[in-house]
Amino acid sequence: MTTTTTTAAQVTAAKAAIRERLGQHRPGLLALSAELHADPEVAFNEHRSAGRVAAQLWDAGFATTVGCYGLPTAIEAVYGTGSFRVVICAEYDALPEIGHACGHNIIAAAAVGAAVSLAAVADELDLTVVLLGTPAEEEGGGKVLLLDAGAFAQADIALMAHPTPGGDIDCTGTSSQGCDRFRVMFRGKASHAAAAPADGVNALNAATVAQVAIGLLRQQLPDGVRINALVTAGGSAINVIPDYSELALEVRALEVDVQNDTTHKVLLACEGAALATGCTWSVEQPSPAYLPVLQHEALLRLWNRNLTATGRTLVAPPAAGGGGGSTDMGNVSQAMPAIHPVIAVLGARGMPHTAAFADETSGPAADAAVMDAALALAWTAADAAADSELRASLQSARRTRQARR
Repeated sequence: MTTTTTTAAQVTAAKAAIRERLGQHRPGLLALSAELHADPEVAFNEHRSAGRVAAQLWDAGFATTVGCYGLPTAIEAVYGTGSFRVVICAEYDALPEIGHACGHNIIAAAAVGAAVSLAAVADELDLTVVLLGTPAEEEGGGKVLLLDAGAFAQADIALMAHPTPGGDIDCTGTSSQGCDRFRVMFRGKASHAAAAPADGVNALNAATVAQVAIGLLRQQLPDGVRINALVTAGGSAINVIPDYSELALEVRALEVDVQNDTTHKVLLACEGAALATGCTWSVEQPSPAYLPVLQHEALLRLWNRNLTATGRTLVAPPAAGGGGGSTDMGNVSQAMPAIHPVIAVLGARGMPHTAAFADETSGPAADAAVMDAALALAWTAADAAADSELRASLQSARRTRQARR
């Protein structure tokens, strides 16, 4: 199928081949998920995890590199030379102390399953299949770094699926919160709090005034915006006026413009606090800002149809357009056609980022999520490649992006 015209019978045959290849890899995929779950590694330190993911891709005939685009634990595995380039994103970092409480072991195994099964029809559908291992989603913005380094530059689409407790959700119209995290440092002048208080410039006062200003700001913010603040340094002795304080700050919003505007206002509050207390101030952003997810509607419709075809039932999300978490896949989706739907660990009751959900991301329900997500992702990519109108639109969007670089 190297032409842009694909018959319904050819698509049906391609999907059957994908299902068959996925079944052949089932034991290895479920072993991969279990091994990642049992040996969690945190952001930018996922060396054993990356090695396990890469090993399955090597065995499946992918040209595989561990350590790429400047990130030692990133993976790029490529199969085929077709004109339609599909990137499937794999996450495999865990959370400190509670391990895979976000189910990245499921994400990684499902992504590998989707890639190796899609490779079975790469020639027929004129595909280049890429598994991109993306480190440090929980903290550090691995996908943002990969995006900036050009890892997605040739891609026509980017796909992944994220586990969730409860049931399967129709993600049409959903997003995630963008997230800016930064540190603000205030510097004053130390002095004895009893003997010479007038000689001091209290940096902790600046942190306090900043928090009061941010608290008052909340009344004027749009619904859905979240601001969190934590004093991480503020002095060490009761009788010494502190010359240094530090605030860890986080801004979350469902729209990019609102996120940027709110961050600007929070920083103005910090600047005002420094001015009011006579301190100096500075700001650092240790990791890139995460942007809200922008689901590609046509690709998401294909995902919904294909996930339903695995035997799952989709229900409406609890709150239309909502999303309490943040992901660096949002940055990818703002830059190119992408989807980030959820796959249910059926029967799970724990909330993500809890020890309860960490327990539930291993076992039969988690294994079913791996296999169903892998199949639905691969079928979605196949449908997009076989739809001549959609394929042309996606490739045109890629050429437009490339021309702007």
